[in-house]
Amino acid sequence: MLANSYPFLRCFLLAVLICQPGLACAELVVIVNADRNVERISREEVVNIFMGRYRKLADGNAALPLEVKGNAPERRYFYGILLNKSLAEINAYWARLVFSGKTSPPVSVVSGGEVLEGVAGDPAMIGYLDSSLLDGRVKVVYALPEAGLP
Repeated sequence: MLANSYPFLRCFLLAVLICQPGLACAELVVIVNADRNVERISREEVVNIFMGRYRKLADGNAALPLEVKGNAPERRYFYGILLNKSLAEINAYWARLVFSGKTSPPVSVVSGGEVLEGVAGDPAMIGYLDSSLLDGRVKVVYALPEAGLP
C-alpha cells in the first residue's frame, strides 16, 4: 500500500517544500531576451535545453541555460515539476555528463534577479525565474505548471 501512495506523497512533499517563505508559490516562467524571435517553446524543448541536449532554439540561435544555483526553492520547483526529479538526482546527472565531457550544466547565478539581468543582457541566454521579477527586457516563452500558458 505504501508503494502505491509514493507518487502522491512525493508530490505532496514537493508542494510543501516549494510553498515556503521566499518563493511564496509564485509562478515560475522560462524567459528569453525580448529581442529573440521566439514566442513560445514546448516543455520538451525546455527539458532538452536545461538537461544539456540542445543548445539552440527554434529560431536557430543559441540557447544557453542560466539558473539559480544550489538548493534554491526555484531550482527545486523547476526540476521537481518539469522532470519529477530531486536536486540530488539532477546533480548526479550533471556529474556523470561533466565527467564524460559530453556537455556542461547551466550557468549558475545567486538569485532570480541575476537570472533576469543575464537573460536581459545576453540574447543567447535562457533562464527561469519567479514571474514577479519580470520586466520588459525579457519575454516569457514557457510557464510552469504548463497550464500557465496556452
